[in-house]
Amino acid sequence: MRLSRKRWTICTISILLIFYKTKEITRSEEHQETQLAGEIFLSTSRLMRNASEGTFGKAPYFQHSVSGWRLNSSLVMIIRKEILHFLDAERDVSVVKSNFKPGDIIHYVLDRRRTLNISHTLHSLLPDASPMKNRRFNTCAVVGNSGVLLNSGCGKEIDSNDFVIRCNLAPLANFSEDVGLRSDFTTMNPSVIQRAFGGLRNESDRERFVQRLIMLNDSILWIPAFMVKGGEKHVEGVNELILNRKLLLRTAYPSLRLIHAVRGYWLTNKVNIKRPSTGLLMYTLATRFCNEIHLYGFWPFPKDSSGNPVKYHYYDKLKYRYFSNAGPHRMPLEFKTLKFLHERGALKLTTSKCTRP
Repeated sequence: MRLSRKRWTICTISILLIFYKTKEITRSEEHQETQLAGEIFLSTSRLMRNASEGTFGKAPYFQHSVSGWRLNSSLVMIIRKEILHFLDAERDVSVVKSNFKPGDIIHYVLDRRRTLNISHTLHSLLPDASPMKNRRFNTCAVVGNSGVLLNSGCGKEIDSNDFVIRCNLAPLANFSEDVGLRSDFTTMNPSVIQRAFGGLRNESDRERFVQRLIMLNDSILWIPAFMVKGGEKHVEGVNELILNRKLLLRTAYPSLRLIHAVRGYWLTNKVNIKRPSTGLLMYTLATRFCNEIHLYGFWPFPKDSSGNPVKYHYYDKLKYRYFSNAGPHRMPLEFKTLKFLHERGALKLTTSKCTRP
């Protein structure tokens, strides 16, 4: 009997020791993971703090290569977890029908003094559920619009990804060899309507716009409708065209908290941006859905690393003052951060020609 009790006591003590040892190991691993994340972004912070934006405008430009790049899956998971402390992209990628009803009045995200009425048209196009609910991909391409894409031959490589995100409804057909044709998720700032489609004032502009949307097929069109006052007429015109033409695409409208949450994440990690660019927003969202993120068309400099001129957009002649503090974005600073993450395997940043298999 005593022997039996002794064995039982020994077994109980052994089980308790194993339990506490397991908890101790788990805590240690979590601490190491948190410490690693802190070290990563502490290094980023130092990099950002020590870099003067004045040096961006002088040659030589960033020397950057994808040769030998390898994915760091552990770092990808750490970044995903860190971002989830600030936002859940699956939810914040779009408001849904149940969030509002027609006639509701909301404040603009970046102009709280101004308000917007939720129209019947807008409400009818809100998704019933997040368009990214339960969606996961092995590889994703986030395609910016820099002229660095011209003559890159990256089209097939971009289209080979499992999910392709594009910015601001950039034209594809005449540039497909360099930028590809596939679009699974496309952003469209209201300002694009005025700049590229004449504000949809005449039938010709409306038809050009409709034909561009038809190319999206069943993909997601992401419209930041609640950011600032001034684009509401364009948003309403777009929504009416989608409904009247019965276009086969899904619409999404970012949540009212998204841009502040994304900015908060980067500011917490000492990346002192004013407002995240569309490209940085898309990378941040993509960390939730994608195991491996490839960036193309990110190059916020007027010349390439060899000193050759680079257009701001690959498809037009628009000029941009990259180093001005007057603009809402700090794209050279964003680029430096993305380049830092590329070098550590968190993402792949392609800024040169793509090698064909």
